[in-house]
Amino acid sequence: MLAPALNNPNLNHHVLGILDKCNQINHLKQLQAFLIVLGHGQTQFFAFKLVRFCSLALSNLAYARLIFNHLRSPNVYLYTAMVTAYASHSDDKSSLVLFRDMVRRGHPKPNHFIYPHVLKSCPEVLGSRGTQLVHAQILKSGFEKYSVVQTALLDSYSRFCSDLSTARSLFDEISERNVVTWTAMITAYTRLGKVGNAILLFEEMRERDVPTWNAVIAGCTQNGLFSEAISLFRRMVIEGNKPNQVTIVCTLSACGHTGMLQLGRCIHGHICRNNLGSDQFISNALVDMYGKCGSLREARWVFGNTSNRSLTSWNSMINCFALHGWSGDAINIFEKMIKQVEVKPDGVTFVGLLNACTHGGLVEQGRSYFDSMTRVYKIEPQIEHYGCLIDLLGRAGMFEEAMEVVREMKMPPDEVVWGSLLNGCRIHGRIDLAEFAVRKLIEVHPDNGGYSAMLANIYVESGKWDEARKVRKKMNEQNAQKTPGCSWIEVDNKVHQFYSVDETHHRTEEIYTILESMTGFT
Repeated sequence: MLAPALNNPNLNHHVLGILDKCNQINHLKQLQAFLIVLGHGQTQFFAFKLVRFCSLALSNLAYARLIFNHLRSPNVYLYTAMVTAYASHSDDKSSLVLFRDMVRRGHPKPNHFIYPHVLKSCPEVLGSRGTQLVHAQILKSGFEKYSVVQTALLDSYSRFCSDLSTARSLFDEISERNVVTWTAMITAYTRLGKVGNAILLFEEMRERDVPTWNAVIAGCTQNGLFSEAISLFRRMVIEGNKPNQVTIVCTLSACGHTGMLQLGRCIHGHICRNNLGSDQFISNALVDMYGKCGSLREARWVFGNTSNRSLTSWNSMINCFALHGWSGDAINIFEKMIKQVEVKPDGVTFVGLLNACTHGGLVEQGRSYFDSMTRVYKIEPQIEHYGCLIDLLGRAGMFEEAMEVVREMKMPPDEVVWGSLLNGCRIHGRIDLAEFAVRKLIEVHPDNGGYSAMLANIYVESGKWDEARKVRKKMNEQNAQKTPGCSWIEVDNKVHQFYSVDETHHRTEEIYTILESMTGFT
């Protein structure tokens, strides 16, 4: 049935022209009826076009499947189109079941284009075993040497199995690696925290494209290596590569975490010059960056000029104000947000809101918001919400209420919860409860020497010298290390990091000389 369609180029052109003008399902149905009348109801070329358009342009998977089901013998391209449609809409079970049915029928035989999509869906349904099952099917069908299949496999092994060894073996077996393959392996390393391996691999590449740069910059940002991410961004620009939206969002995040306001402003200028300000992800990243850098006026300006604000936009602005103690402004933004019919608050919204109440000492208002979160918005409290509420109560000296919240929690308290309680105890001098909180912190993280040091200090403050000596002795025996404090400052577009009791900075001697000269003025 394919031949008549291919022999009639005018009909093909006509059908594709109509598809370009379709914008609703009724238009597609009229075109489908037209093709059936012409005797092309089973022509796979046209069926493929209809299924693809229906699933991709109209996002109507149900009708795309209806067209597919009425074909007597769909070819592999139609199966691939449907499997891809299900995978792209996160209907992983339907994608897997359709592929399984095709394999069981034995006709048509899978081609190498279908496997990357199956490898995205199968592990979502079957877990890590899914990747291994599809890998076995690939070996059975003889497509194991195809680059697109090998790339999808190494990505799947790292994503769903956390198996870098197999992923790297697959990468090493690829005889003709392209930039996509290299990028996939770099992403695999960064996904599992092996940023050093990712950068080494990146440096081996002879040719890099923007997605490759994005992979390594995003990897550094996601793993907390913000200075490295910024250095790579600068190098990317110097080498003549043009950043895209992904690059900008990742770099703005790094700027926010390191306080590099000047670089953030330069990137904002690039966004304006290239008309990228309408991108919602970029707008949200700008608000977040300006907020973290303490420039709330500029954050508010970007937020005010963002059209069609998403929930993330509202959350970013609320969290900016909350972070810097502008409680009233954070609450005002929230009250404006809930008047928007299309936007409903989520768990992130209430974390920001509860933090705002904590910094403003708004105890009753914070408790009211916590109650409305569960009762009105049906949001199940998470550990971070409990931590905020306990921090709020602890700072107000309401320890009985705070402990009642701890007892009523539906999950075991973590270090945020006990840390919040400890903070309140230190403010109000509750040595007994502080000791209890620190002991709980040590149970959660026994190797964190900082908590043991806190306990020793608490014992000293309360005059329990013997207990303090015992704690310090135990710290020495266990070789428990306290995480050093860290601060940084931006000078001439470069971030300088300083750790407690660290003298490795190349200008340490000069810094200490200045500090010593300043003590004469105190």
